[in-house]
Amino acid sequence: MDQERMEIGLRKLKDVDGKAGEEVYERISKISPFMAGFLVESFGDVYSIPAIDDKTREIAVIGALTALGYAIPQLKVHIHAGLNVGLSKEEILAIINTIGIYAGFPAALNALFAAQEVFDEAGLKK
Repeated sequence: MDQERMEIGLRKLKDVDGKAGEEVYERISKISPFMAGFLVESFGDVYSIPAIDDKTREIAVIGALTALGYAIPQLKVHIHAGLNVGLSKEEILAIINTIGIYAGFPAALNALFAAQEVFDEAGLKK
């Protein structure tokens, strides 16, 4: 494990994902310290690419996770992250609705239900 990459990854994880990201790291660390380190280092590498900002990056990640249709825990973390980096509830819903046309209704519905859970946790009105 590269200590500098790990520090950058932990800092970016905290900045972007906040508490949700820290919880994921802690849970994975208990199961597989190797995977936790690999995940954090990779996260830091990707989230440090200067060509796009974190808000744009979260738009892409929310779209990709919506399209997968089955990565609901990860989608919730990134919806939290999207809110944390400045996406509005309306923007997140627009991302999910747009991806739904391409990924299909089951994937979109799973994402919408996940988003509602995150919005409720964040105290955002329905």
